[in-house]
Amino acid sequence: MSESDTSSPRSRGAYAKSEARKQAILDSAIAVFASRGAGRTSLRAIAQEVGVTHAALTHHFGSLEHLLVEVYRESVRQLDRQQPNPPDASPVELMRVASQRNHGVPGLVQLYTSLVAAALEVDRPTATEFATGRYRDLRRKMAELVRVHQARGDIRPDLDPALVAALVIAASDGLQTQWLLDERVDQDGALTMLERLLAVPEPSPDA
Repeated sequence: MSESDTSSPRSRGAYAKSEARKQAILDSAIAVFASRGAGRTSLRAIAQEVGVTHAALTHHFGSLEHLLVEVYRESVRQLDRQQPNPPDASPVELMRVASQRNHGVPGLVQLYTSLVAAALEVDRPTATEFATGRYRDLRRKMAELVRVHQARGDIRPDLDPALVAALVIAASDGLQTQWLLDERVDQDGALTMLERLLAVPEPSPDA
């Protein structure tokens, strides 16, 4: 096929239609996973729940693992559009907002936890790439936020930003897992305590 063929209006129209179909499948799959999580399932079972053929699901996503990653990424994009992060939020505040937001979609939290667990297994390249990349990018983003808030005097200046970033992410993910197992776990309270521990100490009255 020549370059002119691939850029023809018909080709562009077919591509747009395919992308729209893929997005519709993702939207339906998000609704399914938001209510029940990842669980033990298969592409064929998901296709039936979403209302498409197994062949259509395979065509657009290739494998169950790839579908799960795409469902999670798209769900995060949609939640970010619906509930934007507060401006000038601290790293811990961002995690606290995320935990509050995630309480409304426990199935997607369970899906994320399942993907991270799968990333630790042998021969799970899609999950491993997803989890490794997410943690790398999140650590970088959080470390930069730590530097910003250290410069403002909100976070202790003697703390290593990269280590603070890793600690905040670990605390958030760990609390999220505990909450999945026991909804009585106070994620907000624990993250608020962590924020106080990272904050610049108030001057002593006698100073």
